[in-house]
Amino acid sequence: MNHRFSTPSKKALVIIALSFFAINNSVFSQYKGFKINKMMQLYHDYGQFNGTVLVADDRKVIFKKGYGLANMEWDIANEPNTKFRLGSITKQFTSMIIMQLVEEGKIQLDGKITNYLPGYRIDTGNKVTIHQLLTHTSGIPSYTSLPNFFKDVSRNPYTVDEFVKQFCSDSLAFEPGSKFSYNNSGYFLLGAIIEKVTGKTYETVLQKRILDLLHMKNTGYDHHETIIANRATGYEKTPNGYINSAYLDMSLPFSAGSMYSTVGDLYLWNKALYTEDMLSDKYKNIMFKPFLNNYAYGWGVGKILLAESEDSLQVISHGGGINGFNTLITRLVDDKYLIVLLNNTGGTALNKMSIGITNILYGKPYDEPQKSIAESLFNTLLEKNIASTIEHYHDLKKKYPDNYNFSEGELNRLGYQLLGLEKVDEAIEIFKLNVEVYPTSSNAYDSLGEAYMNNNQKELSVKNYEKSIELNPKNANAIKMLKKLNENKIKPIQH
Repeated sequence: MNHRFSTPSKKALVIIALSFFAINNSVFSQYKGFKINKMMQLYHDYGQFNGTVLVADDRKVIFKKGYGLANMEWDIANEPNTKFRLGSITKQFTSMIIMQLVEEGKIQLDGKITNYLPGYRIDTGNKVTIHQLLTHTSGIPSYTSLPNFFKDVSRNPYTVDEFVKQFCSDSLAFEPGSKFSYNNSGYFLLGAIIEKVTGKTYETVLQKRILDLLHMKNTGYDHHETIIANRATGYEKTPNGYINSAYLDMSLPFSAGSMYSTVGDLYLWNKALYTEDMLSDKYKNIMFKPFLNNYAYGWGVGKILLAESEDSLQVISHGGGINGFNTLITRLVDDKYLIVLLNNTGGTALNKMSIGITNILYGKPYDEPQKSIAESLFNTLLEKNIASTIEHYHDLKKKYPDNYNFSEGELNRLGYQLLGLEKVDEAIEIFKLNVEVYPTSSNAYDSLGEAYMNNNQKELSVKNYEKSIELNPKNANAIKMLKKLNENKIKPIQH
């Protein structure tokens, strides 16, 4: 009996090719996920990430995983469904609601604050526009920059009107529109304007206009007293270990930073931004147009270079920081990649992690996580003296140059930690080491000047502030402190 092998049809060949592509793409995605996990696990092992990660493309989630603990007292792990406070990621939701109201003709981008908040002070309110509030170019001082704000105010509840009057109505620091200065007061005012225009609370408007529409069931306006399932506790990392973060009344961050969410819900948010479900393309184009400092409406917009390449990628991103939490959402819009990093142990280098993940996604080399030299030196100082600690620094740098982060910022951080523990002499020696290693850094001399000032060594303080200004004539802090020191000099008695 003769057997003949038939030639596959064109349709069959197409199916085979598509199947092969799907399998190959799936394997490549798994490989990317493997490398992302390896990198993020190392960041966690080095005590630099404790939270949840999600990475996706335009079709699916490539990787999601939790690291470390959502609650350290009860040993509860971070999971993909863990809810984190978002901090300033809230601003992009506020800007979306404003743009919806603009599209509906209820708000004008060139409208003034006093058009919507008639009780606001007239001299500044008649000058500042909605556009300037959205782009941090209003000139209104940010309430979070006020002296002792977190120490004296942050635990106290305020109504929106009370807070606007007391903390968002200072005199202008510069002419509106003339410069960029990141500003939580501006976004608090935008929330107040949303409430006045809609006649509803910001929380209600957020829920109805965005969260319900996108089925973001794990996202909301955070309230300390509300029982919220799977909510992470916020911690701060100190030289002596983790502590619970300071209490913050959530009426204060308001529309500038009071939301919570999960990586999964932020994935839904990201997908909706590519559609016209919430806002037409015409108004989205306005929302994502960058102005001063490449800041658009609630988003930073720019380009990044891939490793070992001249190729650049369009990036739309925003970070957040709020007591015990540090967050970042990165949208690589050319290929519709999404990276979400939510951390619940205070500030950490999320941008560096995001860049590492980006290079993995594009098959490029990435910087391996490094141990903190600040932590290693602090532990040495606990056991020995400052001379041995500095010797240990030089020894590690010689033997393990790639294993530790020897950046200027690490030594600066250690110096300020020691100042906070009132170990001023040790802090001075660390800052001196920093200027020795980074002799062209204006910031290193600025920090040394501050340490000498705290130690009442005014002449040395002046000398270092002067050197800081020589290296960076625009160093406003050094200029201010030098002026203060010179004013406090003892004047000779006139006869």
